[in-house]
Amino acid sequence: MDTGNSSADFQDRILPYVSRTFALTIPQLPKPLRIAVTNAYLLCRIADTIEDEPALPPAETRLYLQRFTAVSGMERVVALTQGLGESRAAIQRCIEVMSHGMHHFQQTASLAGLTRCSDLDSYCYYVAGVVGEMLTELFCCHSPAVALQRTALQELSVSFAEGLQLTNIIKDFWEDRSRGACWFPQEVFARHGVELARLTPQGSDARFHAGVRELVAVAHGHLRNALAYALLLPARERGVRLFCLWAIGLAVLTLRRIEARPGYTRGEQVKVSHSEVLLIRLTTSAAVRNDRVLRRMFEYAARGLPLSAPLAMRRAANRAALLAHAAPEEQPLVARHERSAGRSESQAR
Repeated sequence: MDTGNSSADFQDRILPYVSRTFALTIPQLPKPLRIAVTNAYLLCRIADTIEDEPALPPAETRLYLQRFTAVSGMERVVALTQGLGESRAAIQRCIEVMSHGMHHFQQTASLAGLTRCSDLDSYCYYVAGVVGEMLTELFCCHSPAVALQRTALQELSVSFAEGLQLTNIIKDFWEDRSRGACWFPQEVFARHGVELARLTPQGSDARFHAGVRELVAVAHGHLRNALAYALLLPARERGVRLFCLWAIGLAVLTLRRIEARPGYTRGEQVKVSHSEVLLIRLTTSAAVRNDRVLRRMFEYAARGLPLSAPLAMRRAANRAALLAHAAPEEQPLVARHERSAGRSESQAR
């Protein structure tokens, strides 16, 4: 089994094939943190791949996810996971919670969409919010200066990650639909007279576009929290800030493209261009330590976007959702997560 540098090199080589965005942002992190975040991201993608496999019935999917959670990943990736010290616990919790939550929602996925906005918020928590919590722990483990902001960062971490996830859900709506899943809430679209189960690309109209605009407004609200999160990071932590700022910038410009082209039928049509990616990299790199300029840049990029306050589940609500969706045999596992999280918060205080 490969260990050490060869495993880290393997992670770096495969990352661009897995995510364009993270292949861009993760290399900005300091090396020890970069290794941990890459490792965590790849583990999450393995869980996601298991859940998305159409050939597996739900019972087998659950079994594979449980087995994956037990070993946490592929041989070379796990070789690094085992040596990540205090970061390992945060990664393990993320994988366990994500695997449980994804399976719950995939079991009921359909073209009819989710029932309520709160269901969308819960889904975003399981597939992204928990990652925001994990990243906060990894950042705090990396830097004592970041750890001083732990409480404030924790309060914004879920909203930060949910903003990025909701943007992708909106962008990838039609691709998800082609796989038999819809993560849009009926609660929003019913108000506009849209029945998601019957929707087709050719049949989308101003009523559907109005519903999408409501979701864009919520994503925009989350991304404002994401900016606040990034600016809580010490200015001298340049790499960690850029990791966050580049992702935020890409998400804001994606929302701008969706707003400008509400009749899109493929995610590719609203994807940020290479020239825009370069612009984000250059401008944020130049202003990375200047909070005032970064705020102005965000306002300029977000101009014209609708804005709504996100539901942004609080930590207590997240935990309630975990317990509500857990099967009886999983209650001890979820409770263990809650006790662990409570100890971490007490230590932070």
